[in-house]
Parts: sequence; structure tokens; C-alpha cells
Amino acid sequence: MFVLKHLWAGLFGGVLLVAISLSNLLWDPAWPVARYDALFLVALLTQALFLHYRLESREEVAALVAFSVLGLGIEGYNTASGHWSYPEEGTFAVAHVPLFVGAMYAAVGVCVIRMIRIFDMTFAPYPPRPVAFALAAAIYANFFTQHLWIDLRIGLFALILLAFWRTRIWFTPCPGRRWWMPMLLSLVLSALGVWLAENLGTVTGTWLYDGQAVHEWVSLATLGSWVLFLYVALMVALAVLPEATKRAPLTPVED
Repeated sequence: MFVLKHLWAGLFGGVLLVAISLSNLLWDPAWPVARYDALFLVALLTQALFLHYRLESREEVAALVAFSVLGLGIEGYNTASGHWSYPEEGTFAVAHVPLFVGAMYAAVGVCVIRMIRIFDMTFAPYPPRPVAFALAAAIYANFFTQHLWIDLRIGLFALILLAFWRTRIWFTPCPGRRWWMPMLLSLVLSALGVWLAENLGTVTGTWLYDGQAVHEWVSLATLGSWVLFLYVALMVALAVLPEATKRAPLTPVED
């Protein structure tokens, strides 16, 4: 049940990963539609179907847009700076970044929101909300300023550890069962999952880091970046679902 709920929460991202894999195997550059554009259309169609069948809430749709903007901001800056690139052409793009990439970031963020809902998560004890959100803002800013000044990620990791070392995520994998996991461990494990998914994109040549060859694995050093981005995503999710930080950790579970 734990695994099935995870898969249900990440359904949108799963659809995109399947589309990336199949398009890499089947796509012909001579076709009139670019692969990047087709992936963006797949993302739009998937979201339209989710809305039609009420598989997503209004909050999740609003968060999807927010995550897309946050992700495209990071991608646009780093692509322009030459830190990574998208080797194929496409019409649906902003600052040389295909719009489907925004959908990939959105898939990560919406998955976090859906997991909070599906597992009835509670975060306790939780630090003061202004502190948590200010740290998220500083982390997002560092994704840009690290290339202009100094990289503050070591200090940011330390602040996350200081603020959340006692925080547990209480969750319900199935009726009658209430489990918990350290929030920091959850961030690391989630970052590992995203890193594995990211490798699918680089192995298929969908995107490449500076100096990376096609079929070459992404450096483990990017795990730290994903931990930081997932923290930002989690703070956005908790802004949408503030009750997850206010409930008692041992809320009775109904059968």
C-alpha cells in the first residue's frame, strides 16, 4: 500500500518519464513536430485529463503553475550561463528552455502535495513558519547567486539541519497504521529518487550538464541541489496545505 500510494502521488511525473523514454526510442527528427514540443503537449493533455476526471484539486493546479515558474527560472538562468543545455530544437520554449521542463519541476512539486494529502501527513515539531519560509527563499536565491558570488549551500544545509533535526513526518500508509520518519531523511531519500529520474533524461540525451556526454550518469554531487530544491518544494506545499503543520502528530486514523 505504501508503494502504491507513492505511485499514485507521482502519476503525472510517471507519465512524463514514460513519454521521455518512448520518444527517445521512437522519435524521428524528420517528423514535423519537434520531440520537445510533443513532450510539452503530452504534459498539457495529461493535465487536461486529470482535471476532467478530477484527479487533481484546484490547489494542486495552482501549485503546478507555481512550481513550473520556479523551475523555469532556475533552468533559464543556468542554461544562459552554460551550466547545462537542451540539444534539440523546439517551438514551445522560453530563453532556450523547453516548456516541458517546467512540467517536470511541477511534477515533483505536485507529487509532494499529493503525498501530503494521500498519506495524511503531519509535520511535528515544526519550527516557526517565517523561519522555514525565509530559509526557502534564501535557498532559491542561492541557485542564482552561487554563480555570481559564493555558494552558500553548506551554510544552508546547516540551517536546515538546525531548524528541522527534530521534525518528524507522521503518515498513514494504510488504515489503522500511523508511522513516522525523520523529515531530513525523507528529503535525502526523495532527492535520490529525483536524481535517478534525472538520469533517465540525461541517458536519453533529453538534457545535458556542462561537459556531460550522452549516456553518462549525472554526478552524485547534484543530490545536494535536489535536497535544497525539494526543501523549497516542500515549503510551497506546506503553504498550500498549512494544516499539515498544525495537526497533532498522533491524529486518530479512521478505518
